[in-house]
This record gives sequence, structure tokens and C-alpha cells, in this order.
Amino acid sequence: MEYTLIATSTFGLESVVAGELKSLGYENLKVENGKVIFSGDEMDIVTCNLWLRTADRVLIRMAEFKAESFEELFQGTLSVDWWSLMPEDAFMHVTGKSIKSKLHSVPDCQSIVKKAIVESMKSRYHMEKFAEDGVEYRIEVAILKDIVTLTVDTSGEGLHKRGYRRNAGEAPIKETLAAAMVLLSGWEPSRVLADPMCGSGTIAIETALIGKNIAPGLNRNFISEQWNIIPQYLWRDLRKFAANSINNKKFRILASDIDERVLKTAGNNAKKAGVQDYISFRKLPVQNFSSDESCGFIISNPPYGERLGELREVEKLYGDMGKVFSRLKNWNYFIITAHRKFEKYFGRKSDKNRKLYNGRLKCYYYQYFAGNSSSQI
Repeated sequence: MEYTLIATSTFGLESVVAGELKSLGYENLKVENGKVIFSGDEMDIVTCNLWLRTADRVLIRMAEFKAESFEELFQGTLSVDWWSLMPEDAFMHVTGKSIKSKLHSVPDCQSIVKKAIVESMKSRYHMEKFAEDGVEYRIEVAILKDIVTLTVDTSGEGLHKRGYRRNAGEAPIKETLAAAMVLLSGWEPSRVLADPMCGSGTIAIETALIGKNIAPGLNRNFISEQWNIIPQYLWRDLRKFAANSINNKKFRILASDIDERVLKTAGNNAKKAGVQDYISFRKLPVQNFSSDESCGFIISNPPYGERLGELREVEKLYGDMGKVFSRLKNWNYFIITAHRKFEKYFGRKSDKNRKLYNGRLKCYYYQYFAGNSSSQI
């Protein structure tokens, strides 16, 4: 069956998600704020959940319509063939959000949508009551400027939860954002990559997964695996295909940090991800970082100085980074931070920067390219 699918994303990463979808062979993509809309069937639901590195979730869009009253919301929801997706014992969990809309009471909207779905199910299954003791279906009613979008989540836990990061440092970066940073950098396995402030190792691990072509969802489960509309053989066969797609490329990733405790966590995370043989972890302050490689990449998520009393220390750190990185003449380096005056303290204007969000924090991804003599500040 053909569905309208939505790959949701953090603001700023929509084009990266669209690029991934194009690489997977999808066409006629519609890019909007926080999402990419495309068409696909059951196989595509499985494929996108297994392979998308930078998307947050994969949703099925069931309907989109305008509603300025609860009656319009009810009737719009009632007209959807919910039974085409959900069996009679489905556990229907409805969540919601409303922005700049006349229907601003989210609990009331959730209640009305749930009632309309049940009425729709009654007409198909000829039942008055539903036990809802079966597989879970997570339905969302999202209203933006009076336009209602009804979706069903096929992922379950967010796609950033790969399964390898049991523990994280004090300021963890999401796996999806880390993967996006690597993809945006243009890194290739023929070049060494370093993260001299690696924390729990997320950037290094995501780089290794990309280098080895390991599907990010290979070792986790998805809520739609239990749905009867998706045959189990699709999950089995596409996981087997993903496992067989892992390559034998060799590459070097250097991950260092001053904190021995988080380095141990990073090593354990890399082992869980199956990429421990491709990452060299060592205890080292960024001020002492150096490399004999004539060219390479640095991708890092340094402290932002968000906590009281840390700002001056962080600004000094940025200055030290600028001095250390300037010695690496043919290296590309990419740094994400929420500090608005990063370039001033780093001592060099970036060749390019991009607004990204690390959680709810607005950050900039500063990009410095080898051979490009950016102006000093």
C-alpha cells in the first residue's frame, strides 16, 4: 500500500535528511520546516527506519485538513480509514500539539480525535467497545494555524537512539546531530578524523558507522515491527541486506578528552556499536593535540559555557583551540557551539557557518576548510 511518509528532523537538518532520502533512491521530496514528505510503501517504512541517520522519526500521514471547530476536527478525523492501518485490538495512544490555532486546548483535541478514531473503527469492525489490549499505535494530532495533520509514528523511540549509548557525558550531543555534522563536513574514510574533545564518543562513533556503512537502526527495534501490515520477512530480509552492506574499509579516527571517566564511557559505547577497532581513544587535553598527518578533519562539540562561572574558562579554551588548530595547515575543522562570539575567541572567521539546534539550544556549526585563508579576527 502507498503511504504519505514524513521523515521529521531537527530544524536546520531538513536538507540533510532530504539528501539521505535521495541517496536511498527517493524522489519527489517536499521539504518543509522540521520534516521531509515523500511517498512509500511498507518496505520503505522499514528501509527508512533502518537507514536514516539524521531524521528523528518516520511517520505515516493519515490526513491533513483545516479545522476551526471541534466538529470540523471530529469529522475530519472520522473520515480517515483508520482500520486500514490498525486491527480491532489496537492500543490507540493519542498525543497532540497546537500552535497559533483556534483549537488551542490540546487535551480536548486529543480526546476528540480519539473519539472519532473509535467511531471510524466501529463502522469497520461492527463493535461497540474495543479492548485495546493489542499492539500500540502512537497517533499525533498536530495543529498549526488551523491546519490539522494526523500522523502515526512508525519508529517508536526516536531514531537517535541507536542502542549503543547507554551512558553519556554531561553535555551529550544527539546521535542524529553528530551524524549530520559528519555528513555536512564531506569527510571520507580516506582521511583521518579527530575529535579532541570527544566526551562520550558520539561524533567518533557516528563517523565510524558512516565509514563502515553500518545502518544506524540495525541493532534496535521499532514500534511498527509488531504491526500486521508489515510482513515480518521484510524486517528480516532488509536487516540481512543491511548487515551484508557493511564494508571492509580501513580508516583512522582519533578521539581524545581530558576526562578519563568519559573516555571509559566512550570506549564502552564504541564497543556496543561494534566500531571499537576503528577509533583510538586517549586521554589528552586539546591544548596538546597534534598529528603527523598532512591533512585531515576535526569535528568537535566543545563546551558552550552555559553554566554560571564557566564562560571565561570556555572562552580561553576557544582561544587555545584556535592556536592548536592553526598549526594543522591542511586540515578541515568543524565546530558546533552556542557561544555567539566563538569566532572572536577562536581568532579566525569561519569560511561558512550554519544554524543548527542541539536540543533546544540554537547553535552555529562553524566550518573551516583547508587551503582557505579566512580572515583573522
